[in-house]
Amino acid sequence: MKELTFVIGGCRSGKSTYALQTAENIDGDNKIFVATCLPQDNEMVQRVARHQKERGQHWTTIEEPLYLPEVISEQGPSANVMLIDCLTLWVSNLVIKTADEKKWEEIVSQFIDALKTAACPLVVVSNEVGTGIVPENELARQYRDIIGHVNQAVAKTASKVVWMVAGIPVPIKG
Repeated sequence: MKELTFVIGGCRSGKSTYALQTAENIDGDNKIFVATCLPQDNEMVQRVARHQKERGQHWTTIEEPLYLPEVISEQGPSANVMLIDCLTLWVSNLVIKTADEKKWEEIVSQFIDALKTAACPLVVVSNEVGTGIVPENELARQYRDIIGHVNQAVAKTASKVVWMVAGIPVPIKG
């Protein structure tokens, strides 16, 4: 497995900025940004445009809301680094696509396998959603549980895990 850096934290904690800086420090001209967000409103369209501008033109952006294992397998061999931002939106997309829990487990397992066999260094971003209150409805609790399990699996697989707190990187593994 190539180097896998997992960056996790709360909303607006500086995760994406830190992840981008980490990926920028990896040599090579073929840097791939995998965006899991599908903008649904004007504010999100503006947010995506701002993030694209921050990355600069030397990044190739792949918008992929569902098929992360395939992207890692297909694009990894030619990439110098791949940054995936973010798993919380990816899991949300999976939950919206299907209510079949077995299907989620299968896709997540494929994702972890893809991380383990990646041909390039990876930087993966996710939100820590388990430190807040217990959600009031079943779907929200189910989502929190799934992303919690995904985050644990990625952290276990990662060679380096950084928790972002108020813009400060706190190394917790590696």
